[in-house]
Amino acid sequence: MSLTIELHAAVDPGRARSNNEDSAVVDAGVSLAVLADGMGGYNAGEVASNMATSFVKTELGRWLREANSQASDADVRRAMDICVDNANRAIFNAANANPQYAGMGTTLVVAVFRDTRLLLGHVGDSRCYRLRAGRLQQLTRDHSLLQEQIDAGLITPEQAAFSANKNLVTRAVGVEDTVLLETHQHAVQPLDMYLMCSDGLSDMLDEAGMVQLLQRHAALPECAQALIDAANEAGGKDNISVVLVRASGGANGSARSWWPFRR
Repeated sequence: MSLTIELHAAVDPGRARSNNEDSAVVDAGVSLAVLADGMGGYNAGEVASNMATSFVKTELGRWLREANSQASDADVRRAMDICVDNANRAIFNAANANPQYAGMGTTLVVAVFRDTRLLLGHVGDSRCYRLRAGRLQQLTRDHSLLQEQIDAGLITPEQAAFSANKNLVTRAVGVEDTVLLETHQHAVQPLDMYLMCSDGLSDMLDEAGMVQLLQRHAALPECAQALIDAANEAGGKDNISVVLVRASGGANGSARSWWPFRR
C-alpha cells in the first residue's frame, strides 16, 4: 500500500510576545516536517530555532532526495541523528562566538514519512500527536523536569497542568556540544492526521479541544489556523507553531504540499 502525504506548517507570535521564537517548515517533496521552539535572551531563541529548522530541512532534505528509496529506515534514522548533531554543533558554536547568543538553544521535532512509516525524532518538550479513528495519542514524551516528576510519581498529570515548572526542559539543541535525538518509528494508516506543535499550543488547548478542531476542518491550512486562533483565544501566552500532516490512500507516495533551563 502506498499513501499520499499532505503537509502544512503555520507559526504565530501569540498575544503576549512581540518576537517569535518558534519555527516550522515542511518539504513536501520528501515528506519532511521540522518544528522548533527556541530559547535564550534577546532574539537568541529566534536565531536558534531558525538555524535548527533551516539546517535540518536543507541537509536532511538533500540527503533524502539523493538516497531516494534505496535507503533503509535505519539509514534514515542515522541521517536524522547526523543532521541534528550537526545543527546542534552549529548552534552551540554560534552561541559561543556571539555573546548576545550565549545560552541559546531550541527544542526540535523532526518527522520523515516513508509510505506507511513515520520516522520521528525529538528533543525537548515540543510534541507530535497522532489522530486516528477519533483518538488523539501523544507520540513523543517531553524531555522536561515536569515529565520526570510525573514519571517518578511525584505529581499527577492533572497537577502538572498547574505546575510552575512547565518551561523547564532537560534536553535541548545547541545548549551543549552534543545532544541526544530520541527517535522512534510508527505505522502510518490512511486517514491518520499528525499534529506537531510547540508548547504555545499544547499548554493552551487540552486534547479534547485539539480533537474537535482537527475533525472540524477538512483543509489543513484552515485547520492550522483554527488551532492557532483557539490557542490565542485561550490566552496566547507563548508563540504558537503547528505542523499538520494527513495521510490518505493514493496511487503513489508523493507529497503535496540533568540540568533544567528555563525557556
